[in-house]
Amino acid sequence: MSVLSEDIKNRIRALLPKYPRKQAVTLPALHMVHDEYRHVSPEAVVEIAEILELHPSEVQDTMTFYAFFKEKESEKLGKERVWVCRGLACMLRGAYELIDHCEHKLGVHCGQTTADGKITLEFAECIGACDGAPAILRNDEHVMNVTPEKADGLFAEIRK
Repeated sequence: MSVLSEDIKNRIRALLPKYPRKQAVTLPALHMVHDEYRHVSPEAVVEIAEILELHPSEVQDTMTFYAFFKEKESEKLGKERVWVCRGLACMLRGAYELIDHCEHKLGVHCGQTTADGKITLEFAECIGACDGAPAILRNDEHVMNVTPEKADGLFAEIRK
């Protein structure tokens, strides 16, 4: 039985002509599956490999190179992913205090998902938003100059 929907498979296949080799579609395919299912199961790795005519270990190698992807159902991401930057600029402007505040406010530690399944809190070494330190990455959107109050507002918005 297939883990990936026909829609996802077709979207992966649609990427093939846009890249010089099928192997180059590995990362975009992993992102696509991860965004849809909030994790990439071993079965999904096998199916991606079949579409790309690769050995599953090649897809697995790409996936495990990046800390971004979750593999297990038990590690499944929340509806929204919130990264608190702890790069140098953010650290100097209060990132560690902000991480502590977020963990306390959400009742989870970095790397965990809230009980309601809405927010996965993580830290990043740098999200490229030094001019707005401390910063948060909400999915793919930068939130700059984050105070504890601003973080609380962000969490309230997500939980609506």
